[in-house]
Amino acid sequence: MNREATDLAGVRHITYETLGSTNAEALARARAGERGALWISAGTQDAGRGRRGSIWTSPKGNLYATLLLSDPSPPALAPQLSFVAALALHDAVAECAPQVGPLLTVKWPNDLLLGGAKLAGILIEGESDPAFAVVIGFGVNCIAHPPGTLYPATDLAEAGAMVAPVHLLNALAVAMQARLTQWARGEGFAAIRADWLKRAAGLGKEIRVRLPEREFCGRFEGLDDAGHLLVRGPAGLATVTAGEVFDLG
Repeated sequence: MNREATDLAGVRHITYETLGSTNAEALARARAGERGALWISAGTQDAGRGRRGSIWTSPKGNLYATLLLSDPSPPALAPQLSFVAALALHDAVAECAPQVGPLLTVKWPNDLLLGGAKLAGILIEGESDPAFAVVIGFGVNCIAHPPGTLYPATDLAEAGAMVAPVHLLNALAVAMQARLTQWARGEGFAAIRADWLKRAAGLGKEIRVRLPEREFCGRFEGLDDAGHLLVRGPAGLATVTAGEVFDLG
């Protein structure tokens, strides 16, 4: 069952009680010719997923939402939306739960941390047929988080902040509009990059980077002009285009 509203920061919004995956639904709609902007949200998901095909547990009470954008930028610049989305989510959570705002940081490439533990994840995927489209999926732990995860997790309720998913989504929709305007289809990435680095977890400290073929440790020195991770290790300065970051100090 779903219903459509039109009052989510001026963007169409379709909400479901239960859905396999908001990202999968958005991608299917894009393949069928749907043109964004369009928000899709669900009370629960039974096939939620994270990066690299990992399972994203989706109990009721947390936020699961995806924004479908049509031709948001030249395709080569679309990965920058990871930083745009992370900033928007940081803005929205800080607005809805100001008491935890000072404890929020962003972790490369696409996580929001609260007190050093994972509060939310962002999954960006794309479609090129029949037209270029990007979907940006948000999963935020409002009242529950999975135990025993590889990277420690938390939720807003555990931190003493009771935030309803619908209120967080409204704030997120407004924040996304503002950050997309700032990004300006990639022309404003320098400002996005600077704002992201101000909120970056572990900047200037030792981190551990896990790549598909190996792991290494080094000092997190920043991002290059494309948003790639810069880490100075024993072999010099390394540029990381894809991987996972751990052991943030």
